[in-house]
Order: sequence, then structure tokens, then C-alpha cells
Amino acid sequence: MGRTLQVILLVALGIVLLAGGFSGGFIAGHLLPPSNRDSAGLAPILPVATVPAAANTATPADLQDLFKPFWEAWQLIHTQYVEQPVDDTLLMQGAIRGMLEALGDPHSTYMDPQTFQDANSELEGSYEGIGAIVDTTGAYLTVISTFPSSPAEKADIRSGDQVIALDNDDMTGIDPEVVRQKVKGPAGTVVHLTIARAGEGAPLEFDITRAKITIDSASGKMLDGGIGYVQVTTFGENTTRELTSALRTVMAQNPRGLILDLRDNGGGYLETSVEVVSQFLGSGVVLYEEYGDGTKKPYNATSGGLATKIPMVVLINEGTASASEITAGALQDHGRAKIVGVVSYGKGSVQNWVSISNDQGAVRITIARWLTPKDRQIDGSGLAPDVYVERTAQDRQAGRDPQLDAAVEVLMSIISGKPIPTSVPTARPAATP
Repeated sequence: MGRTLQVILLVALGIVLLAGGFSGGFIAGHLLPPSNRDSAGLAPILPVATVPAAANTATPADLQDLFKPFWEAWQLIHTQYVEQPVDDTLLMQGAIRGMLEALGDPHSTYMDPQTFQDANSELEGSYEGIGAIVDTTGAYLTVISTFPSSPAEKADIRSGDQVIALDNDDMTGIDPEVVRQKVKGPAGTVVHLTIARAGEGAPLEFDITRAKITIDSASGKMLDGGIGYVQVTTFGENTTRELTSALRTVMAQNPRGLILDLRDNGGGYLETSVEVVSQFLGSGVVLYEEYGDGTKKPYNATSGGLATKIPMVVLINEGTASASEITAGALQDHGRAKIVGVVSYGKGSVQNWVSISNDQGAVRITIARWLTPKDRQIDGSGLAPDVYVERTAQDRQAGRDPQLDAAVEVLMSIISGKPIPTSVPTARPAATP
């Protein structure tokens, strides 16, 4: 499936901490064919034509005066800096990084070669780490969500947790991207995290053993009462195939209704979200990409979905972000499904990842924002559920899932043609950014 790599990195997004830690970012995009990938098959490579020709030449004549201070600084470093020789590659990477930082956009960044490769590994289906999605744009590395059955989930790491110390070293003032790199490590090794958590009077301490995380991005089963249940945990390369298989198994059992669980789904490839929506929506706009000049590009559902008529409810929570918000928003706007849970994360800006010359990583640039079919902006506000139901830490510890219980109750009401029960809390407005 041909895809260029566009990214929906969340409002507080990080890079995918793959080779040994968190997964950090809400990636939604298009992949290129395998022939355009690197030898490891991990990093999607955009066509050279996407990079301006001037990028591969000396300083253009009309920019020589503008860049004169840069080359003066370059020369001073090489002639006067006390530690010689300097690493020209690191200087070049630092210059690109600083240029992107000057935009003032936390989602427009430079990715060095290793980070670029790491940032794509999760969507391949497995990686080594603790199994969480993180945000690297704030003062501290912040957890967005955890993968099911991951070391992070088993340790009770939660959305909103901030890593304030790592292996007992204070992380105050340390770039969260550097912290992300420090969390990385091989399976079987232990990382000690000191966590600041809202509502806790003192920091929390966690010893987490890193593991190889194998991500089953879609699965399904039957619940009591003839209710089908499908969970999508990420929007990766295998998701459409896995979802199709799960739906075939579930739909063959003639369910009365269907629950789609998108809780703690941090996102994934754009095309995958369109393909997922198309399994439940026979036609219509899935989302709009809105550019700086006000123009909008629609993405439409394709025909042939396996579950386009069955009554449906979608579960979301605070860890539902980017591509999963696109999916939930499309189904909600088209009246295809009721949404149950809490306000979603709120990430709806679009980044292009463009690989640069000589295998020196990639530049990630915000190019647009994403809107739901009814022109609702997700970024900064998230999606408000139709039925607001929380799942507390006490619920999790006790093995209770009031959100799933409410989804079943709402779905049974839809099936029977009755109003949503008054015993289920009504929706609250989306939180302000």
C-alpha cells in the first residue's frame, strides 16, 4: 500500500521511543512503496523531488548576504573553539535543529537519523521498551497513554504522568527528547522513573523492566448479550489486515451491535485511519486537511466495509489521539456511532516528514490542521463524547470498566430504539486547551 509519511504529532507529542522505551507521537500518514524504504525497511523515504533543489547546492546568490553571519560563525567555531577538531555533522544537525526551533512550533522539528528510524519502528508491529506513548514538547517527558499488557501499564503508569527524574537523576531543565533517549534500553533491563502525578502530594517511584513489545493493533471478540467488541490500539501497517480479520470473525457470529474501543490509541498512519473508518462507514468524508491558505482537502471513505450497518458505539478516553480521534470524529459526525468515555486528547495538526540528504534524518514540518466532516477542529480541544463516563484508577485496580459497561448499555438502548438511559451520565463539553 503506497503511502508517504505524514504525521499527526499531537499537541504534546513525542517521538516513538522504540528501541527501548516509550512510543511517543501520534503519527498519521502515508507510506511509500517498499522500494522507497531504507535497507532496514523501517524509515519511509520521501521522493527527492520533495526537497527544494537549492537544498543540495551551495548558498544561492540571493541568500549569500543573509547567510554571511552563519558562515562567519561556522568559521569561528573551526578556528577558535578550544576543543578541536569539531564534529561537522553534529554542527550541521544542530543548525537544522535550531532553524526548526525558531519557528516556535513544537511539532516542527529535526529528527536525527536514529530518531527518524526509531520513530517509525512502532508502526511496524513490535519494538523494545516500556510500551507507552509520550509527549516531548513540554517541560518534562509526559505520558499520554500505555499499550495493553505493556510494562508501563502493568506498573500503573498513567496518562499525564511526568518523568521528573530518571535513575535518580533530576530531569529538570533536561530536554524531554534527551530524557526519551535515556529511557531507551534493551529488553530485560530496568529503568527507574520518578513520576509527578496530578493529585499526588509526593513523587511516585517506579522500577520498570523493559521488554519487547509486540503490538496486536486490532483484535475482536464477542461479549455477553450478543455484542461484538473490536479494539484498535494503533494505526500501523498491519492494522487494516488485523481489523478485517477480527471483524470477519466477529461478524460471522451475527452480533446485535458492535463496540469499537479506541481508548489509549495514540494514533498512526492517516491512510490507516481512513481504511478503518471505511469498515464502518460506507461513504462520505472522513476528514478534511486544512492548509494555511484556507483550502481544504477531503479524504473519503471507500466502499466494501464489513460493518457499515450494524448499530455501533465507540469508546474513547484521554489517551485517544490524532488518527483515533479522526476515526471517532468521523463516525460521530456522520451519526454512525455514539461516543462513550471522556474527552479525547486533542491532537489535530499535520506534519510532513521529509528525509534529507546523505541519510541525515528528516525534517518534520507542520503543514495543515485536521478537521472532522462537520469542520470541527480537534487540535487543542479534543472530542466530547455523547455519553461522559470516567474510569478511575480504583476502577482499574479492581478490574472494573464502567466505560465498557456504559457502552454496552448505550448500545442496547440503540438496538431497542429506546432513549439513552438516564442512569448513564450525559456528555460534558470538551475541555478548553
